[in-house]
Formats: sequence, C-alpha cells, structure tokens
Amino acid sequence: MATVINSTELHEILNLTPTHHNIMLVGKHGIGKSEILTAYYRAKGIKVVTLFLGQMSDPGDIIGLPSKIEATDSQGNVKSVTDFTPPYWFPVDSNPIVLFLDELNRARPEILQTVMDLTLNRKLAGKTLPEGSRVIAAVNDGDEYQLTDLDPALVSRFNIYEFRPTAEEWLNWAVGEKLDSRVIGFIQDNPSWLDGDSTDKKASYNGLEKSADRRAWKKVSDVMLNVQEIKDIHKRMVAGIVGAAAAAAFLRFALNNNAITGKELLLQYSKTIKRVEFYQLHELAILNESIFRFLHNCKLNNKENATVAKNLEKYVDWLNDTNRKEALANFITVFEKGDYSNAIVFIVVNAPKFHERLLKFVSEI
Repeated sequence: MATVINSTELHEILNLTPTHHNIMLVGKHGIGKSEILTAYYRAKGIKVVTLFLGQMSDPGDIIGLPSKIEATDSQGNVKSVTDFTPPYWFPVDSNPIVLFLDELNRARPEILQTVMDLTLNRKLAGKTLPEGSRVIAAVNDGDEYQLTDLDPALVSRFNIYEFRPTAEEWLNWAVGEKLDSRVIGFIQDNPSWLDGDSTDKKASYNGLEKSADRRAWKKVSDVMLNVQEIKDIHKRMVAGIVGAAAAAAFLRFALNNNAITGKELLLQYSKTIKRVEFYQLHELAILNESIFRFLHNCKLNNKENATVAKNLEKYVDWLNDTNRKEALANFITVFEKGDYSNAIVFIVVNAPKFHERLLKFVSEI
C-alpha cells in the first residue's frame, strides 16, 4: 500500500524531494492532481508540461519525428544518420521544467518503453532535460478504468504516494475561488458526495456513467453561480454534470436550505443574525466552520476588515450572552485547532483584544 497524503502534505513533499527523484501520484480522476501541481509550480515560476500518455498512440508523440542529417565521424567521413526533431513540448532553453506524465497506467506498452530512459536519465532520444527538471507521474486507481500493468522496473523509479486531498482542502479552495455558495454548503454538509457517493448505484448506458467528482462540482458552480430561481433545465444540466443521484441530493439541499454563510454573517450582521437566532447546535457548528473558512480566504479592503472584525466579536458575544455554550465551545475548538492559520492572522491583526479574549476562553476550557 502506498502512503496516503493530502494536498498540504503533497506541497511539503515537493519541497523536500530532490528533483532527480521521480514522484508518482495514485488517485481517482477529477481530484485535482494536475491543477494542484500546476498552481504550485506556477507560483514558483516553473513551467509544467502535461503529457496525457493514455491518449498517445505512437512513441513519436513523445520523442519527436525522425529525420536524416549529415554527420562527420571521427575519421572525417560524412554519412547520413537518424536524428529526432524535438517534440513541441521539449524545452529549448536551459530553464528546468516539471514534466507531468498523466494517465501513466493507461499508456500503450510502446509509450511506456519510451518513458523508461526519461525517468532514469532525464534523456529523450539523446536529448537531456534542463538541469533541475522534475518528472511526476499520475496513475488512475479504480475498477472503472482500462489500465495497463506497469513494469516493476519502471515502478521502482518512482516515489509513490496515494493522493487523497481532503474535503476541507477543497472547501477552502472553493471559497477562495468564489464558487457558488450552494455548492460549498452542500459539500460542507455532505462531504461524501465530493468524490462520488458509495451509495450511488449508477445505471450503465453503454459505458457512459456519470458520477460526481471535484472537477464536476466546479462545473456545477459555473452553471448555478448567478441562478436565483432553479428551473427544470438547471436540474437537467446539473444531472448531466454530476449524475442523477448527486444532482438529486444537491438540488434538495439547494431548494430547502437557506443557510447563512460566514461571509454573509460577518459582512451583513444586523441583517442575518435574526435568522441565526433560530439555528440549532449543528447549524451553528456549520456556521462557525464557514466563518473561519471565510476569514482564512478573504481578501478585503480596510473598511471591510474593520466591519468583519467588529461583527465577529458581536457574534461571539451573542453566543455567550444567549447561553449557547456548546456552540461557543465549538467556535473556540475550531479556533484552537489552528487549521485556518490565515483566519488567526486576521484576528490578531484586526482584532487583537478579541484575540486575547479567545485565548482566555481556550485556557478556561
């Protein structure tokens, strides 16, 4: 069994692993392997070249096309030799790249043979990748894929990790990307649907089986973002993106749930607190998590910072004054866990006295 890692741990591994080590990520499709890697290296100014090996039918797609050139041997004789024109993706400068070999275990055997020298020597048809380049591969895991058995010699050239980004990491990303609040709220309440639900018994239509994944929920947000009234066509569109079962669960939530988000509470406190007064403990716990997630990802101007800090203190005072002790304890627990480091920084910078109160609450628990 490969070691299981999440997105945060993947970043740490990428930082610590020497570039001459190859990394293999094992996981389902649609969990964001390519997106996470590309964003990570883009922030460092390093280009990521993605090759979808499962879609390649000929080694020439990787190594380039052969051509005849004139060359002089050691005795001064001129003769024709075969050379390979570098493929479109091969770096022509000396800047290192990250070569991301996606769908490695869906590649044809002849493609995999081409990859062998690349993973061992960073060479391709006699041409060497720039110093400092890294090779990362991804393989799909699951019975639903048509897979190629990998040569043990190839597998031995990789450090292998099973990649399982958490629902919490995806929710933080979703808030930062301003996805539709109904999608965020649904996944927060129903995290099992993020990567498809095990109870979802899909009907097969000649192999065309649609199920939920992280990429699909982003598409749902694209469709629903500015929709106020959910019509029948929206329901059909969502079903076409995540499948019938996930769509039914999401639409039930979207039609029946009118939950306040942390963003709404902290920016429009007087307007929203009257609805929060009717919340049960589990609803307040969800709201607490939403508050910290918003603070962790928010980018506000100075006026908004002051408003949010003031309303945050009002909310905690309200929990305390109305004797919602369990909800207050939950708020303090989320704060104490430290999962939302940017939220703590926000509180320290914008509400230092309130931060001292929170620390006092922690000491009294």
